Amino acid sequence: MIQYSLICENSHKFDAWFASAKAYGEQQDIGIITCPICASGDVQKALMAPAVALSGDKNGDGNKLADDKVVVSTGHPQQKELQAAIKNLRDKVTSEADYVGDKFANEARKIHDKEAEPRGIYGEATKDEVASLTKDGIDFLPLPVLPEEHN
Repeated sequence: MIQYSLICENSHKFDAWFASAKAYGEQQDIGIITCPICASGDVQKALMAPAVALSGDKNGDGNKLADDKVVVSTGHPQQKELQAAIKNLRDKVTSEADYVGDKFANEARKIHDKEAEPRGIYGEATKDEVASLTKDGIDFLPLPVLPEEHN
């Protein structure tokens, strides 16, 4: 995993994780990286200090991370605003798009290939299906998991 500091055209700064530098480039090329605050697609890497990995370091900050752990934060001044925007986006998608369950990848591919009527859809996909859709340039975004869904 690699973490990048990103900035959008409206000067919103945020961090994002990618499987690799190549994965970042592929996602940037197909335009699926967007600002979580304003949804702008004009996003670039921001200036950031390099992370120097120590022996056994998995996340570049000197702290070891187990494979099942993720980096999280709390208390950022824009966190509540961001959570509200994410919730509003998720609510809009789930109320206006068709739920297709585990058939998401197949339906997204049919819409992309013009074999089905264009429409908003949401559902579930495996990691392999997501990788295949991304590789084939099929436009989609993951719906974020909200904090209250963990309770």
